[in-house]
Amino acid sequence: MTETQDGAELCFPQLFNTSCRKLTPPWFEVMLIHTLLYSISLLTVALNLLVIISVSHFRQLDTPTNILLLSLAVSDFLVGLVLMPGEIFRNTSCWFLGDLVCTLYNYVSGIIPLSSIGDMVLISVDRYVAICYPLHYTTKVTVNRVKLCVYLCWLCSVSYSFLYVKDDLTQPGRYNSCYGECVLVIDYVLGAVDLVLYFIVPVTVIIALYMRVFAVAVSQARAMRSHITAVTLQLSVTPKAKKSELKAARTLGVLVVVFLMCFCPYYSVYLAGDSLVNAPSAAYVIFVFYCNSCLNPVIYALFYPWFRKSVKLIVTLQILQPGSSETNML
Repeated sequence: MTETQDGAELCFPQLFNTSCRKLTPPWFEVMLIHTLLYSISLLTVALNLLVIISVSHFRQLDTPTNILLLSLAVSDFLVGLVLMPGEIFRNTSCWFLGDLVCTLYNYVSGIIPLSSIGDMVLISVDRYVAICYPLHYTTKVTVNRVKLCVYLCWLCSVSYSFLYVKDDLTQPGRYNSCYGECVLVIDYVLGAVDLVLYFIVPVTVIIALYMRVFAVAVSQARAMRSHITAVTLQLSVTPKAKKSELKAARTLGVLVVVFLMCFCPYYSVYLAGDSLVNAPSAAYVIFVFYCNSCLNPVIYALFYPWFRKSVKLIVTLQILQPGSSETNML
């Protein structure tokens, strides 16, 4: 880079009039920020890889709910592997990878979060059916049906995200104000549709379903405490089954609440009019949203004994032993 008279540095010195300029912060500050952010990225990759291996390897964990957690873990893994490093690079240095790579990165950065949102909605539906209609859960929610829903979720994310970058694919870098920049500009029409389809609708559905789940869970807990064995036909399941479903609802409820806490700030910035994705305020809330991917496995570790047990087996390489996939995990 070459310094200009105002103290900034040029990304491309040979293009003095059209090159982007970036102020260089102190060396210690740069190292501290990079170390912290890349450590979060690496931790996100490692933790979600443990979830992916656990659910994929142990047959006893092949349940509809865990299939949804697996899909979410894949999204979170890709966030740590691709999106976090990409955001760090895009917001702390010049973009040297070219306009086409920038477009592809923006495309991927649309697919992965949208799939996470879809997974959260599916998780809410799964808990709603399990708690509110326990007698029909095993027949209505099967592994194959859940897998189909997951595939459709990813397909919709891939298709919809194409709308973000269709203009950039025909003319890469058309919205860049200077060379060495990678931006994504969303027009008002697409932004409005995006706001409704991927914020208002999902958040409304998630909150509505979990309010219903919470109300039914409270009534079931009271019935269990008072030793009522059959209050209604839907509550005529064994106390052990009730306890298991209530615990799962609580755990996934924590997962959903943490997701909403990390997800909502991004759209708050958008509603404030900050539609330029790599603007400073937007960059901050995007990384907060991405940090949710690191928190999810921590929630599993706190609430799921099977995850703690599987991590121990993975770290000690016991999963390499013959027949380890049949290990009792529950």
